Amino acid sequence: MKPYKFIISGGGTGGHIYPAVAIANELKLRYPDAEFLFVGANDRMEMDKVPQSGYAIKGLWISGLQRNLSLKNLIFPLKLILSLWESRKIIKSFQPDLAIGTGGYASAPLLKVASNKGIPCLIQEQNSYAGITNKWLSAKVKKICVAYDGMELYFPSEKIKLTGNPVRQDLLDVSSKREESISFFKLDSQKKTLLVLGGSLGARRINILINSSLDFFSKLDLQIIWQCGSYYFESYKEKGFINVQVHAFLNRMDLAYAASDFIISRAGALSVSELCLVGKPVIFVPSPNVSEDHQTKNAKSISAKGAAVLIAEKDLDTQFEDEFYRLFNSEEIQLQLSKNCKALGKPNATKEIVEEIEKLLKETKVNN
Repeated sequence: MKPYKFIISGGGTGGHIYPAVAIANELKLRYPDAEFLFVGANDRMEMDKVPQSGYAIKGLWISGLQRNLSLKNLIFPLKLILSLWESRKIIKSFQPDLAIGTGGYASAPLLKVASNKGIPCLIQEQNSYAGITNKWLSAKVKKICVAYDGMELYFPSEKIKLTGNPVRQDLLDVSSKREESISFFKLDSQKKTLLVLGGSLGARRINILINSSLDFFSKLDLQIIWQCGSYYFESYKEKGFINVQVHAFLNRMDLAYAASDFIISRAGALSVSELCLVGKPVIFVPSPNVSEDHQTKNAKSISAKGAAVLIAEKDLDTQFEDEFYRLFNSEEIQLQLSKNCKALGKPNATKEIVEEIEKLLKETKVNN
């Protein structure tokens, strides 16, 4: 039998790229002879990140619609037409057995062309609020893997499979790494530790919050691992002292999670999925500056099940200290949040997505 060929598109942000690469890696484990081709948007981060993961990628001249009046919106129809044309050429040349989309601009034209040509397609939606690309594609694809309940609001129910989001496998048992993490970060094992996450670039409002709350944290005798992001590191690196570590990046996220007793984080899809696996008490501060306010919707879907605390950016000044103090002082609340959060974790998401892909491959073989 000739080796399978998989064409995969996902990009724009790490939240779209990581699932795409994780799915490819799992397929490669099962089908070592398979061929893979990624398709991304020119000038977006996938054009660097995907080759670093060992896969070939082709770029399309495509971008999203701006939410305000913009000259870029005027050339969007031209970009879409040219990207559809280029996608046809790529698919005709590569001849894939199956197409996979994990969101991002390039997956729209690629999977539209693939589905129109009768190539079986699977999409993976990371958020609790479906992105515009995946909503547009949902009518023609064969299977839609989702991370949250209630996605029938956006997609045909008969196509949906609840799998969760692919996550790093080194997070599956962070509790066993507690001792290693204390040593790695040079922490005092007798003190509680707060982990602050703002993403690779950083989160401006979270950084302002932490900076203004250092005295408050000091009175609680808290240790802080503060990942402020590369963009803000120069502004905050001087804030580091005995109980406060300031980092641009955290290369060992498994150990950062293992060391923490409390976590403050944005609510991007992959962050939420990781935090559910880790099962530590978390306060979500969603970014309001994302499409369809999807981070707030992600955080609400977790906090509504008693699995996290949600504080909107606009409420931080009035609510944060009270909410944190309440959490810090109640072991009962901490244990309840952890238990509820861990119950929502999906450790086998990547494997379950690939199993859905294998079902589509078998169906296609039978029909042919």
